[in-house]
Amino acid sequence: MKKYIMALDQGTTSSRCILYNKNGDIVSTAQKEFKQFFPHNGWVEHNAMEIYSTQMGVAEEALSMINANSEYISAIGIANQRETTVVWDINTGEPVYNAIVWQCRRTADYCDQLKNKGYSQMMREKTGLVLDPYFSATKLKWILDNVEGAMEKAKKGKLLFGTIETWLIWKMTAGRVHVTDYSNASRTMMFNIHNLNWDDEILKLLNIPKNILPKPVPSSKIYGMTEPRIFGGSVPIGGAAGDQQAALFGQTCFEKTENKMTFGTGGFMLMNIGEKPVLSKNGLLTTIAWGLDGKVNYALEGSLFVAGAAIQWLRDELELVKKAPDVEKMAFSVKDSNGVIFVPAFTGLGAPYWDPYARGSFFGLTRGSNKNHLARAVLESLVFETMDLTTAMEVDTGLNPEYIKVDGGACKNNFLLQFLADMLNMKIMRPSSIETTSMGAAYLAGLASDFWKSKEDLKNNNKNDEVFIPNMDEKIRNKKTNEWHAAVKCTMEFAKYRKEV
Repeated sequence: MKKYIMALDQGTTSSRCILYNKNGDIVSTAQKEFKQFFPHNGWVEHNAMEIYSTQMGVAEEALSMINANSEYISAIGIANQRETTVVWDINTGEPVYNAIVWQCRRTADYCDQLKNKGYSQMMREKTGLVLDPYFSATKLKWILDNVEGAMEKAKKGKLLFGTIETWLIWKMTAGRVHVTDYSNASRTMMFNIHNLNWDDEILKLLNIPKNILPKPVPSSKIYGMTEPRIFGGSVPIGGAAGDQQAALFGQTCFEKTENKMTFGTGGFMLMNIGEKPVLSKNGLLTTIAWGLDGKVNYALEGSLFVAGAAIQWLRDELELVKKAPDVEKMAFSVKDSNGVIFVPAFTGLGAPYWDPYARGSFFGLTRGSNKNHLARAVLESLVFETMDLTTAMEVDTGLNPEYIKVDGGACKNNFLLQFLADMLNMKIMRPSSIETTSMGAAYLAGLASDFWKSKEDLKNNNKNDEVFIPNMDEKIRNKKTNEWHAAVKCTMEFAKYRKEV
């Protein structure tokens, strides 16, 4: 009987299941979207029961596509949207409130209060994170403080908290296993990334009962067995990681300095910095990449608020193209951007600038500027932003990577990747399969279940679709870099002016 690894890829807008064979090939896949809730401005919620039902539904569908059952599955691995917060009743298994999504900003004022009281540095030193509503801690506090009876139940041990992988594991094991992997724990803003424990000082500050928190565990380990009724037989659950860390593992970035850049709606760069955490002085996050073989690997992370979303903007708002892939043709149709620089600060600027008031700007427009120049400038802006993240990582660590591995939908764009290679002056490697998030989850579960014997087996599975080699004169590179930084400075000055008036 052929055996497979089941990867559950639980994302922000959809649940997916992908089955992998020993060669790392996809043999079956299924996907289903679920509803998004926006009860107030800046609030984002999901129905956690719908997340579970859609995830189990696509798992059954992926199995049925190849006439397989539980006996065909060696283990299950989970990759999940990070920071999203679920609190549920330990007896009924029902959430006490909708899942509060990582995008939700409802606790921004409370985070500002904590900053004003001087807690930012303590939080950063212990968790590696900036004090922000992005992370799980203040979302959990909001539920306990605002859902009637929640705090009282929590103190009596009648409620449980989890991020999405915790919730799925608890449900699939019929409440027998309440765990979170190190990578997801490190995104809660309650977890001390140095001693791998929930931090008592932070919990006391936020008034969060420790007994509702899951047990932190490695990212590759048999956590438990699924309830037999779910798949018609018990299946080991053998791995979990937050989606971006899973992508780093799926790209087999196992060594120090190896990194990956995901070009999705936003952009996420993670660099493996080895077994010792480095706190950034340039606005990057320090996070746990994974726990494996009794060791923990750390990563530096930088985010672009806008990546593929800028291409969607050209299509949907400006209507310059009918299909997103057409932007590549437009960029190649002109020899350069004709001096046009675009700063894609639709929702502010992230690392290393962290200016929430900045907004998108075009610079250098002339009568000779046409739509192709604008399209090229938009693509180039994603590269300039990535260049800033790379520079920040090199300054923080003193490490100089030889190449960057890319994934995500926008990495199909050859112009984007060639310009990235030129501006970073390093090789850009695109894998033959860009489904690296689910692949990372599969790899973690496969190692725990001996489906794959070693990380070397995983490296042998990974093949490059194309490698982009830098081919730009250094003077041109420096000129473009200086123009970009000047445009960013002007954008931030204008934002400051608008705020003042």
